[in-house]
Parts: sequence; C-alpha cells; structure tokens
Amino acid sequence: MTEIPSRIFITGIGTDVGKSYATGWLARELTNQGHNVITQKFIQTGNSDMSEDIEVHRRIMGISLQEVDKAHITAPVIFSYPASPDLAARIDNKTLDLHVIEEASQSLAAQYDVVLIEGAGGIMVPLRNEYLTIDYITSHHLPTIVVTNGRLGSVSDTLLTLEAIRHRDIELYAVIYNPYFDRDATIAADSRIYMQEYIKRNFNNTLWLEMPETL
Repeated sequence: MTEIPSRIFITGIGTDVGKSYATGWLARELTNQGHNVITQKFIQTGNSDMSEDIEVHRRIMGISLQEVDKAHITAPVIFSYPASPDLAARIDNKTLDLHVIEEASQSLAAQYDVVLIEGAGGIMVPLRNEYLTIDYITSHHLPTIVVTNGRLGSVSDTLLTLEAIRHRDIELYAVIYNPYFDRDATIAADSRIYMQEYIKRNFNNTLWLEMPETL
C-alpha cells in the first residue's frame, strides 16, 4: 500500500453500501501492518448515546471500545433520527457544529498514526442547509476513499461519485469494493471490471482494494 495519509475520509456511493464494515476492515488491515489506527464516525444518526457504527468498527477490528470511544471523541455528533445530518439535526432541534467534529479529528490525529473518518451516507449528503459532505471534504483537504459494490446500478452511482470528486479536485486515495452485495454474479463481475478500468483511465495512483466475502 502507498504512503498512508494521517486522516482519510471514507464515503460511499450511497446509503447502506457497507461503509462501516469497510472502515472496520481497513482499520484492521492497517493495524495488522503495524500502523496505530483509530476510526471516527463523522456524524452518527439514528442513535442516542453510543455510535452503532463505531461498535461495528471495533468488533471487526477485534478490540473493545476504546477510551476515546467512551469519551465520544470518535463520535462527537450523534442525532436520534436516522436521516441526513441536516434533517436529523432539525428533528432533534439542534445545530450541527462542524467545529466539534474537526476538533475531535485533530485530537485523534495527535494520538494515532491514521484516522479513518467514516461519513454519513453518500458524498452529496446535506450536512447543514446547502453545505454538503463534499464541501467538508474539500475545505479540510481530506484524501478520500469510496466504498462501492457490484449490485445493479452501482456503476452509475460509482461514476457519479467519482466525477463529483474529480470536479472538486479531491484526492481519491482508494476505492474499496465490497462483495457482500454480489447477488448477481454476471452483473457483479462486469461491474467490478468496468469500475477498475474507469479508475485506471481517470485517476492516477488510486488504489483498488477488495474486501473479503466474510470478515
């Protein structure tokens, strides 16, 4: 694997594409390679106290909840309703404080070699009014990983995500392919090849990583 940035944002081609599993898997792989790695849930919705996605990360990593988890540094913002951060904040009658997230990320970066920051939904999800996830990634200059899969429609969703990333001059560090959704072998095989070739043509030095079928 090429030189690893200290902070990497992990997004997906949409909701429910396996970002949490991909984040936990990558954290485990990097840890096994000798890196001091922690994960962070950018914004958690649909929970009240502890982030369920952080719990997924730790389970896959094979470790218990860390002190930074219990202190809510790895999940600094949690809203109760399972919706976009913009809507979830309004339902909870709260204001999304992006500075809290950035301060938490900086705190983790001071303690760990690599911080993997899992986003909420896809890259164009509204965070606060017209301010989107992609705006946060751009303004904080975060190298990005996109999680994709081979289900029907994934090629279009993947290319739309990658085009948005290229339009904003975001560094595409890697694309992670999650085989869990390979329900149709013919579609999945063709989708995998098509996306790999697209990345080779359009993104220099971007890694193509494939998760195992079982974690």
